[in-house]
Amino acid sequence: MTTGARAAPRDAQSAIINPFAGRDVNWLLDLRADQSPDRPFLVWEPFEGPPRTWTYAAFRDRVARLAAGLAARGIGEGDRVLVHLDNCPEMEFLWFAIQRIGAIVVTTNTRSSADELSYFADNCGAVAAITQPELAELVARACRHVKWVAVTEAMVGGGAPPAGLAPDAGSAFSAIDADPAGMARPAPDPWRHGSVQYTSGTTSRPKGVLWTQGNALWGARTSAFNEGLVESDVHLVQMPTFHTNARTYSILPTMWVGGTVVMQPRFSASRFWDVANRNGCTWASMLPFFCKAVQQHPMPEAHSFRMFGMSGNELPWDGVFGIRSIGWWGMTETITHGLIGEASSIGGRPGSTGRPGPGYDIRVLREDGGMVEPGEVGLLQCRGWRGIQLFLEYLGNEKATSDSFSEDGWFDTGDRVRLDEDGWITFADRDKDMLKVGGENVAASEIERVVATVGGVYENAVVARKDRMLDEVPVVFVIPVPEMGPEGHAALKARILDECRDKLADFKRPREVFVVSQMPRSTLEKVHKAGLRAQLAEMETA
Repeated sequence: MTTGARAAPRDAQSAIINPFAGRDVNWLLDLRADQSPDRPFLVWEPFEGPPRTWTYAAFRDRVARLAAGLAARGIGEGDRVLVHLDNCPEMEFLWFAIQRIGAIVVTTNTRSSADELSYFADNCGAVAAITQPELAELVARACRHVKWVAVTEAMVGGGAPPAGLAPDAGSAFSAIDADPAGMARPAPDPWRHGSVQYTSGTTSRPKGVLWTQGNALWGARTSAFNEGLVESDVHLVQMPTFHTNARTYSILPTMWVGGTVVMQPRFSASRFWDVANRNGCTWASMLPFFCKAVQQHPMPEAHSFRMFGMSGNELPWDGVFGIRSIGWWGMTETITHGLIGEASSIGGRPGSTGRPGPGYDIRVLREDGGMVEPGEVGLLQCRGWRGIQLFLEYLGNEKATSDSFSEDGWFDTGDRVRLDEDGWITFADRDKDMLKVGGENVAASEIERVVATVGGVYENAVVARKDRMLDEVPVVFVIPVPEMGPEGHAALKARILDECRDKLADFKRPREVFVVSQMPRSTLEKVHKAGLRAQLAEMETA
């Protein structure tokens, strides 16, 4: 197992042989384009217009021409280029092209406000920015210190932008194009900086998570192994590609094995089966929200899926869709799955998240720093080499990087998990989503699992409400099934409270049920708990 996890690249290079020595992202793309030039790599399924396909050879050619164009526009080794795009082919061309010339690709959340985007651009020192027509005005206003901004010619969902949004000839994305013959490329180096993603935490500002080239290759190889991917797999990508899940759980591992990626602008329940069956999709990363939404649409008699990657092993939807689910846990800082279920026929423990993933040391601690016993919930920490299994650093934030690691190199994930008797580990909640009810620790997810079993519940989320006597008490927000009218809400609330009274200790039972039509969402369509707490506070003061 790994030791010395705190080592930075200079120290690590003298202590270990990087598993990707002599390799980088360029090597992986070139390998696949040389070995399988005519095999489809990227299939783009827009919401408007016909699908488009790029073989490995065609994809590399577009990446090379774009890389040469970026170099001609003054982008050099070590420069940071901000890419503010939803899922689209241009995002993929750019992710590889920027790194092909030794620059660093900075992908940002397209839901960001102008203030957030301005912070990202200034924090990373971006020299250029590339976005889509709908967001061009925002990017130009927020990214004040970049040398230039380029804009794609098509709307992300498909189709040409309306008048006023179309880029001019000078700012058009297609204008970044040049002959790659003779273009200088950096020597393969897995320690070279490759990409940055901004991730939220407990601090006031998001942190830029810096990956090396080796981090990207680690995610590609390890995810491919964990998921049991093979060359014939067709991976449906509907998660945002500016985040880790799509990048190192789907796109890079599919390239590692020489498979095919089918990409949509975003998740669409109504298009799910049509796109999947037309392309023979075999694998998809899913969320419970996705499954519930897809379940509302007619299911085809047959499909090609063999596995869904989700938050837990063998979830109830396995029987609904006839597709096995594999559990996993990871974060931007861990590159890929720190916990993973069994992709093989061994199977997993139903409902659990997984076991320690290859290459990661895992421990679960009590609040006093001692190791938990089986059956207890504690704080999840993991260890690995920074720049390989773990991120290199928080960009320009040495203190935040240092504070995230213990003295002996363990990374504090901020997540709580339960260690089960048989060695499986089950996610409990984010540390900040743990409730403190009269001195008792209560995981919101434990209550949510019970509420989810109640008939008529489509989705639910538990947050804390301040209480004069107990400090905090749980309340639950519920979205009912679509067919339920307002007249059924009172009975639904009663059923929820009855079920919680039957299944939960008294201090865990929600004090109130709020039936709502929608909830605030984060990028991956997860419920945004901070937004929900703010909504609750407004309701309390109204």
